[in-house]
Amino acid sequence: MTGLKLSQLCKTCGDYGFAARVEGEDLTVKAVNALEGAGAGEVSFLSNPKYAEAVARTKASAVILRDGIDLPSGVSAIRCADPYAAVTVAIIALHGYRRHPQWGLSPRAVIDPEATIGDNPNIAAGATIAAGVTIGSDCTIYPGCYIAPGARIGDDCVLFPNVVVYDHCVLGDRVTVHAGSVIGQDGLGYAPHGEKWIKIPQVGRAFIGNDVEIGANCAIDRATLGQTEIGDGTKFGNAVVIGHGAKIGPDCMLVGLVGIAGSATVGRHVTLAGQVGVGGHLKVGDNVTAGGGTAIVQDVEPGATVLGYPALPAGEWRRLAVAQHSASKWMQRVKDLERNVRELRSKLESQTGDTG
Repeated sequence: MTGLKLSQLCKTCGDYGFAARVEGEDLTVKAVNALEGAGAGEVSFLSNPKYAEAVARTKASAVILRDGIDLPSGVSAIRCADPYAAVTVAIIALHGYRRHPQWGLSPRAVIDPEATIGDNPNIAAGATIAAGVTIGSDCTIYPGCYIAPGARIGDDCVLFPNVVVYDHCVLGDRVTVHAGSVIGQDGLGYAPHGEKWIKIPQVGRAFIGNDVEIGANCAIDRATLGQTEIGDGTKFGNAVVIGHGAKIGPDCMLVGLVGIAGSATVGRHVTLAGQVGVGGHLKVGDNVTAGGGTAIVQDVEPGATVLGYPALPAGEWRRLAVAQHSASKWMQRVKDLERNVRELRSKLESQTGDTG
């Protein structure tokens, strides 16, 4: 790796639409690293001001950060308004994205003759592609993947090891699915009959839009009827579960262990932090943010920020949290007041008896 000058990284930031400037020597850096682990020839970054003390101890040759934060002697800077965006640009420029092994079309992949494979396939040994499958151009499919009959995969998709795409499900273009995830398994559909459960055939499908990235060990149910939908540009962390018939809008961010129950609707650009749960048939509006562990048990209006169990507006939840932490103190005060009242009552009764 030959590296890039800081001025070149600033120019690349400009190409992405935001300004950055060099402060100090316009030196060459070869890699990006964390403040604590960075060394000579590496650039680091400070996005959260509460970690500013770490800048004084860093061994990095340069740091990406905002104005107003001092640097140790001999350390250069890239100053910009959004260090997190700038370090993302630096990582792309210096490290690039993951380079996949190149298998071409492995003779040890099991591909049904009735499947259609696009140009420039990169399909590993041990992948299985069933009849009626359509796979677009420039796709990478790792070992252990299974693409079931009638499924469709768009262009420039990546399926990491042991991904399963069930029958007739659809992935758009530039979709990445990480290891162990399953698209289109049966939803939890059972009709009660006395004390028994009768399985409802799940005859719908799962539909994944363009530019979606799905983390490891996620599960996206197929719909009972119609389709479960994941909108363009949405990103999943690991172990996310989407129930049958749910509809997730475009450009959402679902962090690890999020669960969306069946037939729920999640709007555009919604952020659900880790372990958020959304109840069935509910509606979560556009641009909603839900903090970690939030339980959404009723519809949420667009633009809201909610926290807690059950979900409440963030300000109200914080006030309740403070009150809960003070509850034991107030309970003790009430007990003390009750004891004082009993003692006063006893004294009054005693005095009344003496004068009677």
